[in-house]
Amino acid sequence: MANKKYEIRYLPTFISQFNNILYYITYELKNKIAADDFYTEVVKQIEIRSYAPKSYEVFKTISKEKIKYYKINVKKYSIFYVVKDNIMEIRRIYYSQRNFEKLI
Repeated sequence: MANKKYEIRYLPTFISQFNNILYYITYELKNKIAADDFYTEVVKQIEIRSYAPKSYEVFKTISKEKIKYYKINVKKYSIFYVVKDNIMEIRRIYYSQRNFEKLI
């Protein structure tokens, strides 16, 4: 039996961060093809994960909150999400070399 797909909800913070990355790749690096490829890969990886979002390792954070964050790596970026009921909430995207513990 296949896993049921969770609803994907993109929070405004993620959308803003993602748009800024795509803008940077498109206009600062002048590489629209790379930006399009990155967009496609991010959406694809989120869709794949939406069938079993809790089956991956929980991201360890120093936060006192009891929220469980999960991470998806795409190229040089990390996408963070939480699962609430049947919703996979996409919250943040950061360059992978950043110190996530202070950000999450």
